Order: sequence, then C-alpha cells, then structure tokens
Amino acid sequence: MKKTTLPIQREEKREKDLYAAIFALESVGEVDLFLEDLCTPAELRAIADRWQVAKLIHQDVPYRKIQELTGVSTATITRVARALAQGRGGYALALGKAKNQQKKGDIRA
Repeated sequence: MKKTTLPIQREEKREKDLYAAIFALESVGEVDLFLEDLCTPAELRAIADRWQVAKLIHQDVPYRKIQELTGVSTATITRVARALAQGRGGYALALGKAKNQQKKGDIRA
C-alpha cells in the first residue's frame, strides 16, 4: 500500500489546530485530562522528563546530577540543552512564564 504524505502546509495547520486546543484549556487539570487522552503514558513521561531537564539546566544543575535526579539519558539532556541554547526560544519562554505564574500564584489546578 502506498503511503501518502500530507503537504507541509496542511501539517502545519494541524499542528496550529493542536496548539489552539491546548491554549483554549483553562486550567492545569484540563490540560492534564487532554494530554492523558492525547498521549500514550510513555509519550507523556518523555515530555514531562524533557520539561524537568529544561528546568534543571536552566538552574545550572550539572548534567550528571540531572541524570541522577531524573533518570533520563545523557542524549535527552544534551538534546534539551541544545534546544535551550540554539532552539527557537520556546523553553526559555515557557520557563519565564511558569516562573512568573508561580510568583503570582496564578496556576489554576
């Protein structure tokens, strides 16, 4: 059977549609419900692991300590570090916003 691929434009629209769905959710609890339905447990763990790694790298925790604390591979730690240093700025943006929300106590469960 021939595999069909979607044009890039259509793939980008699908991604933007997903982002809009996440953005429309109003609380951490709603995001939790959505992501648990959307992702496999392994996918959700991998995403959560990368987020924890990003937070620890941002706090200047050494890579070996990050590996001890999280159990993730050095390849994952390196990939996250590269994204923090050379990516599009998404991690840095989210880290800053999460820190501001915690300060203000603005996280809804």
